[in-house]
Amino acid sequence: MSGEASAPPVASPRAPRPGIQKSSGAVTRKGDRGAKEKPTTVLPPVGEEEPKNPEEYQCTGVLEVDFAELCTRWGYTDFPKVVTRPRPHPTFVPSASTSEKPTVDEQPLSGSCSFNSLESKYVFFRPTIQVELEPEDKSVKEIYIRGWKVEERILGIFSKCLPSLSQLQAINFWKVGLTDKTLTTFIALLPLCSSTLRKVSLEGNPLPEQSYHKLMAVDSTIAHLSLRNNNIDDHGAQLLGQALSTLHSCNRTLVSLNLGFNHIGDEGAGYIADGLRLNRSLLWLSLAHNRIQDKGALKLAEVLRPFELTHTEVVERRRLLLEKGSQERLRSHSLPPLRHGDSKTEREKNQLMRVSSFAMVEKDKMQTTKTPKGLGKKKEKSGEVVKKEEKSGSGQSPTQGTPKKEDSTKTGKGKVTIPEQKLSKGKGTKTVSKEKRSILPESEVVGEATEMVNPLLEPVEHRDGKVFMPGNRVLLHLNLLRNRITEVGLEAFLTAVQYQAQFSESKSASRGPVGLLRLSLAKNCFSPQCPAYTTIQELMLPRDPVSKAKHKEEAAVASST
Repeated sequence: MSGEASAPPVASPRAPRPGIQKSSGAVTRKGDRGAKEKPTTVLPPVGEEEPKNPEEYQCTGVLEVDFAELCTRWGYTDFPKVVTRPRPHPTFVPSASTSEKPTVDEQPLSGSCSFNSLESKYVFFRPTIQVELEPEDKSVKEIYIRGWKVEERILGIFSKCLPSLSQLQAINFWKVGLTDKTLTTFIALLPLCSSTLRKVSLEGNPLPEQSYHKLMAVDSTIAHLSLRNNNIDDHGAQLLGQALSTLHSCNRTLVSLNLGFNHIGDEGAGYIADGLRLNRSLLWLSLAHNRIQDKGALKLAEVLRPFELTHTEVVERRRLLLEKGSQERLRSHSLPPLRHGDSKTEREKNQLMRVSSFAMVEKDKMQTTKTPKGLGKKKEKSGEVVKKEEKSGSGQSPTQGTPKKEDSTKTGKGKVTIPEQKLSKGKGTKTVSKEKRSILPESEVVGEATEMVNPLLEPVEHRDGKVFMPGNRVLLHLNLLRNRITEVGLEAFLTAVQYQAQFSESKSASRGPVGLLRLSLAKNCFSPQCPAYTTIQELMLPRDPVSKAKHKEEAAVASST
């Protein structure tokens, strides 16, 4: 009985046994369940990795959607939003509507909305990508990024989504913390964008190496470039001047350049002036709010009137004239022969072409026998044959007689004026005015830019053994507001403006560029009542298109009343 009584405690292991079995069974069952559920929990991330690859995403052309999707695929959790650029409220535009509101009601309204207004201010400074849309199809026309750092990865995302914006015209970066490395990345993505992208503004982005000139490379398609507030000094101006033009290269697409609010002095202004010597595409230049004094002003004014070519420029001009003359003689001797099977009109046409080309070659030979003017130095005697070719080509002085047919073709090709579209017989090159080029489609502008002739082939004057070019008459607007120019620099600009005014009045036909239309020299180190400044204003007033429009409006109002 005692053994039977002690039997129940023996069975005590049964109590923990079910627990152990249950626990062990639960562990095994949980393990089995975990083993079965692990693939389901691990597989979704593995499956999601493939669609999150940015390379496989096809952009839709909607920047808001594409940018957000690409940022998500690149692992960004908090990225800037794409928003429409805010515009002034229409109620604040007319003055009458604002004056009608009583000021008494505005005070309690501003007090009750103080928290909302404070929150809205923080929203304004939150990093965003502001876009301006086309009114018709709501496509992105301009992009504005202000006040937040654009990193390398953001530029990588832009390189994916910006090419799909077919109507993108401008990119504006203001204080985005660009570096020389990120600028190189930004320049690399510009060719990927649409051909309509012609304007780039990088303001408030000082760079240690001042590599802004890379935006003005020979193959660049940028037409409007703004580089204000970038601490550009004389070294940076030297790089920009060399990008405008050198003896063997020239930027042919840039139309406007804004270098205001920088640290450019006399030396830097001289580099910019050197770039304007052989540049025939820049129409608008601003050097306002810099440190330019009289020495730099003299250099800038020098290129606006006839200036003397340097020895290296004269040598390069002779080489170009020799090359051009040999090419034209080859074309004149490579006309198709007369054949008996040709029609009567074709035979007559070929015969006329032969006669005219033969006459032009004979005239060239007759003119090359003449001794060119202004050859008094021994070093120029070795280039006498070149000078003869120069007189028979586009090197004629503007004061000589009416040019021949071939010379008109030559001068039409070599002129800066580029007045109208002319097709030369051999190369089929077009010459278009600068004003027209600025509004041409991108395809035509790029094609025209590659066919422009070197400005060294312009008509020149020979005086006292020196060669003088007529000066840059393509630049239409020059802004030198708030520099350090005195009356000495004013006199140089007065001489240049007088020359350009006299030249434009003496032209028989209003073809080609006529020089400056606007010259801003206010807020410098001279009195506004000084005679030179007053004379400049009087000469520029009838040339300024803005003042002309105002006079027309005033005359129309006066006639209507």
